[in-house]
Amino acid sequence: MPTRPSSLNLLFQVLIMGLVNLTFPNTLVETADAQTNSVVPSRTGLFRSHPRFHSKFLSADRDVLVYLPPNYDKNPKVRYPVLYLHDGQNLFDGSTSYIPGAEWRVDETAQSLITSGKIQPLIIVGIYNAGEKRVAEYTPTQDEKGRGGEADAYGKMLVSELKPFIDREYRTKKDAANTGLGGSSLGGLVSLYLGIKYPAVFGKLAIVSPSVWWDNNIIVQQTLAMPTNMKTKIWLDIGTEEGRQMLSGARLLRDALTSKGWKLNTDLAYFEAVGAQHNEKSWAARVSPLLTFLFPK
Repeated sequence: MPTRPSSLNLLFQVLIMGLVNLTFPNTLVETADAQTNSVVPSRTGLFRSHPRFHSKFLSADRDVLVYLPPNYDKNPKVRYPVLYLHDGQNLFDGSTSYIPGAEWRVDETAQSLITSGKIQPLIIVGIYNAGEKRVAEYTPTQDEKGRGGEADAYGKMLVSELKPFIDREYRTKKDAANTGLGGSSLGGLVSLYLGIKYPAVFGKLAIVSPSVWWDNNIIVQQTLAMPTNMKTKIWLDIGTEEGRQMLSGARLLRDALTSKGWKLNTDLAYFEAVGAQHNEKSWAARVSPLLTFLFPK
Protein backbone atom coordinates (compact mmCIF):
# COMPACT_ATOMS: atom_id res chain seq x y z
CA MET A 1 0.00 0.00 0.00
CA PRO A 2 1.56 3.33 -0.98
CA THR A 3 2.77 5.56 1.78
CA ARG A 4 0.83 8.76 2.26
CA PRO A 5 3.18 11.79 1.87
CA SER A 6 3.71 13.74 5.04
CA SER A 7 2.72 17.40 5.28
CA LEU A 8 6.44 18.28 5.41
CA ASN A 9 7.06 16.44 2.14
CA LEU A 10 4.12 18.16 0.51
CA LEU A 11 5.42 21.54 1.61
CA PHE A 12 8.86 20.70 0.22
CA GLN A 13 7.37 19.73 -3.18
CA VAL A 14 5.39 22.97 -3.34
CA LEU A 15 8.53 24.99 -2.61
CA ILE A 16 10.51 23.14 -5.28
CA MET A 17 7.82 23.66 -7.92
CA GLY A 18 7.73 27.33 -7.05
CA LEU A 19 11.47 27.58 -7.62
CA VAL A 20 11.24 25.77 -10.95
CA ASN A 21 8.63 28.22 -12.20
CA LEU A 22 10.55 31.35 -11.25
CA THR A 23 11.69 33.41 -14.23
CA PHE A 24 13.81 36.53 -14.51
CA PRO A 25 14.26 38.85 -17.51
CA ASN A 26 17.21 38.29 -19.87
CA THR A 27 18.52 35.18 -18.13
CA LEU A 28 17.80 31.54 -17.47
CA VAL A 29 17.77 30.55 -13.82
CA GLU A 30 19.67 27.59 -12.36
CA THR A 31 17.01 25.50 -10.64
CA ALA A 32 16.71 21.83 -9.75
CA ASP A 33 14.22 19.91 -11.86
CA ALA A 34 11.88 18.11 -9.44
CA GLN A 35 11.69 14.93 -11.54
CA THR A 36 15.13 14.55 -13.12
CA ASN A 37 17.23 16.45 -10.54
CA SER A 38 19.00 18.12 -13.49
CA VAL A 39 19.92 21.79 -13.72
CA VAL A 40 18.28 24.19 -16.14
CA PRO A 41 20.76 25.72 -18.66
CA SER A 42 21.76 29.20 -17.55
CA ARG A 43 23.59 30.98 -20.37
CA THR A 44 23.11 34.72 -20.77
CA GLY A 45 23.88 36.54 -24.01
CA LEU A 46 24.98 35.41 -27.46
CA PHE A 47 26.87 32.12 -27.75
CA ARG A 48 28.32 29.96 -30.48
CA SER A 49 29.42 26.40 -29.93
CA HIS A 50 32.16 24.37 -31.58
CA PRO A 51 31.75 20.74 -30.48
CA ARG A 52 34.57 18.20 -30.49
CA PHE A 53 37.36 20.57 -31.46
CA HIS A 54 40.18 18.34 -32.69
CA SER A 55 43.90 18.82 -32.17
CA LYS A 56 46.77 16.92 -33.72
CA PHE A 57 48.76 17.56 -30.54
CA LEU A 58 46.28 16.04 -28.06
CA SER A 59 44.58 12.67 -27.80
CA ALA A 60 41.17 14.01 -26.71
CA ASP A 61 38.76 16.28 -28.55
CA ARG A 62 36.92 18.94 -26.55
CA ASP A 63 34.03 21.37 -26.94
CA VAL A 64 34.67 25.08 -27.28
CA LEU A 65 32.00 27.60 -26.29
CA VAL A 66 32.28 31.23 -27.40
CA TYR A 67 30.56 34.14 -25.66
CA LEU A 68 30.08 37.16 -27.92
CA PRO A 69 29.54 40.69 -26.59
CA PRO A 70 26.25 42.56 -26.97
CA ASN A 71 25.68 43.98 -30.45
CA TYR A 72 28.38 41.75 -31.98
CA ASP A 73 26.16 40.94 -34.97
CA LYS A 74 25.07 44.58 -35.35
CA ASN A 75 28.59 46.03 -35.68
CA PRO A 76 30.26 44.05 -38.49
CA LYS A 77 33.32 46.31 -38.65
CA VAL A 78 34.23 46.24 -34.96
CA ARG A 79 36.95 43.90 -33.68
CA TYR A 80 37.23 42.71 -30.10
CA PRO A 81 39.82 41.54 -27.58
CA VAL A 82 39.64 37.90 -26.57
CA LEU A 83 39.93 36.08 -23.26
CA TYR A 84 40.57 32.32 -23.38
CA LEU A 85 39.50 30.46 -20.23
CA HIS A 86 40.11 26.84 -19.26
CA ASP A 87 37.52 24.49 -17.70
CA GLY A 88 34.88 25.80 -20.08
CA GLN A 89 32.20 23.54 -18.55
CA ASN A 90 32.19 25.62 -15.37
CA LEU A 91 32.18 29.16 -16.77
CA PHE A 92 28.76 29.93 -18.21
CA ASP A 93 26.26 27.21 -17.50
CA GLY A 94 25.29 25.44 -14.29
CA SER A 95 23.90 22.50 -16.27
CA THR A 96 27.37 21.59 -17.59
CA SER A 97 29.43 22.38 -14.49
CA TYR A 98 31.45 19.75 -12.67
CA ILE A 99 29.28 20.51 -9.64
CA PRO A 100 25.73 20.93 -11.06
CA GLY A 101 24.50 24.48 -10.63
CA ALA A 102 27.90 25.84 -9.58
CA GLU A 103 29.33 28.12 -12.28
CA TRP A 104 31.51 31.21 -12.59
CA ARG A 105 28.68 33.30 -14.11
CA VAL A 106 31.22 34.78 -16.51
CA ASP A 107 28.53 35.55 -19.06
CA GLU A 108 26.20 37.39 -16.66
CA THR A 109 29.10 39.37 -15.22
CA ALA A 110 30.63 40.26 -18.58
CA GLN A 111 27.23 41.22 -19.99
CA SER A 112 26.56 43.56 -17.07
CA LEU A 113 30.01 45.17 -17.12
CA ILE A 114 29.93 45.69 -20.89
CA THR A 115 26.44 47.18 -21.01
CA SER A 116 27.24 49.51 -18.11
CA GLY A 117 30.41 50.68 -19.86
CA LYS A 118 32.79 49.47 -17.16
CA ILE A 119 34.89 47.19 -19.40
CA GLN A 120 35.65 46.84 -23.09
CA PRO A 121 33.32 44.59 -25.06
CA LEU A 122 35.21 41.32 -25.47
CA ILE A 123 34.92 37.78 -26.77
CA ILE A 124 35.32 35.03 -24.17
CA VAL A 125 36.33 31.54 -25.29
CA GLY A 126 35.53 28.71 -22.90
CA ILE A 127 37.74 25.68 -23.57
CA TYR A 128 36.27 22.53 -22.06
CA ASN A 129 38.70 20.35 -20.17
CA ALA A 130 39.20 16.78 -21.36
CA GLY A 131 37.99 15.02 -18.22
CA GLU A 132 40.54 12.42 -17.20
CA LYS A 133 43.23 14.25 -19.22
CA ARG A 134 42.71 17.52 -17.34
CA VAL A 135 45.53 17.05 -14.82
CA ALA A 136 48.00 16.00 -17.51
CA GLU A 137 47.15 18.86 -19.87
CA TYR A 138 47.13 21.55 -17.18
CA THR A 139 50.54 20.71 -15.65
CA PRO A 140 53.96 21.68 -17.07
CA THR A 141 55.96 18.84 -15.52
CA GLN A 142 55.53 15.33 -14.20
CA ASP A 143 55.41 15.07 -10.45
CA GLU A 144 57.22 12.47 -8.34
CA LYS A 145 54.38 10.00 -9.02
CA GLY A 146 54.71 10.38 -12.79
CA ARG A 147 51.48 12.33 -13.18
CA GLY A 148 51.03 15.28 -15.52
CA GLY A 149 53.42 17.05 -17.84
CA GLU A 150 51.42 17.64 -21.04
CA ALA A 151 51.02 21.42 -20.80
CA ASP A 152 53.40 21.97 -23.71
CA ALA A 153 51.16 19.93 -26.02
CA TYR A 154 48.09 21.72 -24.67
CA GLY A 155 49.82 25.05 -25.34
CA LYS A 156 50.56 24.04 -28.92
CA MET A 157 46.86 23.34 -29.39
CA LEU A 158 45.95 26.79 -28.06
CA VAL A 159 48.56 28.74 -29.99
CA SER A 160 48.78 26.79 -33.26
CA GLU A 161 45.21 25.59 -33.69
CA LEU A 162 42.54 27.14 -31.48
CA LYS A 163 43.63 30.78 -31.57
CA PRO A 164 44.05 30.79 -35.38
CA PHE A 165 40.61 29.17 -35.65
CA ILE A 166 38.99 31.79 -33.41
CA ASP A 167 40.77 34.58 -35.30
CA ARG A 168 39.36 33.23 -38.58
CA GLU A 169 35.84 32.67 -37.33
CA TYR A 170 35.39 35.88 -35.33
CA ARG A 171 36.32 39.54 -35.52
CA THR A 172 39.18 39.53 -33.05
CA LYS A 173 42.05 41.81 -32.18
CA LYS A 174 44.88 39.34 -32.71
CA ASP A 175 47.80 40.99 -30.92
CA ALA A 176 49.08 39.95 -27.50
CA ALA A 177 47.93 43.16 -25.83
CA ASN A 178 44.34 42.18 -26.67
CA THR A 179 44.60 38.46 -25.95
CA GLY A 180 44.16 36.99 -22.48
CA LEU A 181 44.45 33.52 -20.97
CA GLY A 182 43.12 32.39 -17.62
CA GLY A 183 41.81 29.74 -15.31
CA SER A 184 41.58 28.54 -11.74
CA SER A 185 43.47 25.95 -9.71
CA LEU A 186 45.50 23.88 -12.20
CA GLY A 187 43.97 26.15 -14.85
CA GLY A 188 45.69 29.06 -13.12
CA LEU A 189 48.95 27.11 -13.07
CA VAL A 190 48.87 26.33 -16.79
CA SER A 191 47.84 29.91 -17.63
CA LEU A 192 50.96 31.34 -16.01
CA TYR A 193 53.16 28.63 -17.48
CA LEU A 194 51.91 29.27 -21.02
CA GLY A 195 51.92 33.03 -20.45
CA ILE A 196 55.63 32.80 -19.64
CA LYS A 197 56.24 30.57 -22.66
CA TYR A 198 54.19 32.63 -25.14
CA PRO A 199 54.43 36.32 -24.14
CA ALA A 200 54.04 37.33 -27.79
CA VAL A 201 50.64 35.59 -27.88
CA PHE A 202 49.09 36.22 -24.45
CA GLY A 203 49.50 39.72 -23.02
CA LYS A 204 46.93 39.37 -20.23
CA LEU A 205 46.75 36.56 -17.65
CA ALA A 206 44.03 35.67 -15.13
CA ILE A 207 45.69 33.49 -12.48
CA VAL A 208 42.88 32.46 -10.13
CA SER A 209 43.63 30.35 -7.05
CA PRO A 210 46.66 28.78 -8.78
CA SER A 211 47.95 25.34 -7.80
CA VAL A 212 51.45 26.65 -7.12
CA TRP A 213 52.17 23.50 -5.08
CA TRP A 214 52.40 21.31 -8.18
CA ASP A 215 55.76 19.50 -8.41
CA ASN A 216 57.29 21.28 -5.40
CA ASN A 217 56.37 24.82 -6.52
CA ILE A 218 58.03 24.38 -9.93
CA ILE A 219 56.10 27.36 -11.34
CA VAL A 220 57.83 29.68 -8.87
CA GLN A 221 61.22 28.45 -10.07
CA GLN A 222 60.13 28.88 -13.70
CA THR A 223 58.91 32.40 -12.95
CA LEU A 224 62.20 33.37 -11.35
CA ALA A 225 64.09 31.93 -14.34
CA MET A 226 62.17 33.88 -17.01
CA PRO A 227 63.28 37.18 -18.51
CA THR A 228 62.48 40.37 -16.63
CA ASN A 229 58.86 41.61 -16.90
CA MET A 230 57.54 40.75 -20.36
CA LYS A 231 54.90 43.52 -20.46
CA THR A 232 52.23 41.00 -19.54
CA LYS A 233 49.37 42.27 -17.39
CA ILE A 234 48.55 39.79 -14.62
CA TRP A 235 45.64 39.29 -12.24
CA LEU A 236 46.58 36.94 -9.37
CA ASP A 237 44.25 35.99 -6.53
CA ILE A 238 43.64 33.48 -3.76
CA GLY A 239 41.00 32.84 -1.09
CA THR A 240 42.07 32.98 2.53
CA GLU A 241 40.14 29.77 3.29
CA GLU A 242 41.76 27.65 0.57
CA GLY A 243 44.34 26.23 2.95
CA ARG A 244 47.77 27.25 4.17
CA GLN A 245 49.60 25.65 1.24
CA MET A 246 47.48 27.43 -1.38
CA LEU A 247 47.75 30.79 0.36
CA SER A 248 51.51 30.61 0.86
CA GLY A 249 51.95 29.46 -2.74
CA ALA A 250 50.07 32.47 -4.10
CA ARG A 251 52.20 34.79 -1.97
CA LEU A 252 55.38 33.12 -3.20
CA LEU A 253 54.21 33.64 -6.77
CA ARG A 254 53.35 37.29 -6.09
CA ASP A 255 56.84 37.87 -4.66
CA ALA A 256 58.48 36.08 -7.59
CA LEU A 257 56.61 38.28 -10.07
CA THR A 258 57.46 41.52 -8.27
CA SER A 259 61.11 40.42 -8.15
CA LYS A 260 61.01 40.14 -11.96
CA GLY A 261 59.72 43.69 -12.39
CA TRP A 262 55.96 43.55 -12.11
CA LYS A 263 54.51 46.43 -10.10
CA LEU A 264 51.61 45.85 -7.75
CA ASN A 265 48.44 47.72 -8.69
CA THR A 266 49.96 48.67 -12.04
CA ASP A 267 50.60 45.63 -14.23
CA LEU A 268 50.07 43.12 -11.41
CA ALA A 269 46.92 42.91 -9.33
CA TYR A 270 47.16 40.68 -6.27
CA PHE A 271 43.99 40.01 -4.30
CA GLU A 272 43.34 37.88 -1.22
CA ALA A 273 39.61 37.22 -0.92
CA VAL A 274 38.80 37.02 2.78
CA GLY A 275 36.78 33.93 3.62
CA ALA A 276 36.80 32.63 0.04
CA GLN A 277 37.19 28.91 -0.60
CA HIS A 278 38.45 26.83 -3.52
CA ASN A 279 35.21 26.62 -5.50
CA GLU A 280 33.16 28.11 -8.33
CA LYS A 281 31.06 30.28 -6.05
CA SER A 282 34.16 32.02 -4.72
CA TRP A 283 35.64 32.41 -8.19
CA ALA A 284 32.38 33.82 -9.55
CA ALA A 285 32.62 36.62 -7.00
CA ARG A 286 36.01 37.65 -8.42
CA VAL A 287 35.13 37.69 -12.13
CA SER A 288 34.06 41.34 -12.00
CA PRO A 289 37.31 42.81 -10.58
CA LEU A 290 39.32 40.42 -12.76
CA LEU A 291 37.68 41.61 -15.98
CA THR A 292 37.78 45.23 -14.87
CA PHE A 293 41.53 45.05 -14.26
CA LEU A 294 42.45 43.18 -17.44
CA PHE A 295 39.97 44.81 -19.86
CA PRO A 296 39.24 48.31 -18.54
CA LYS A 297 37.07 50.63 -20.59
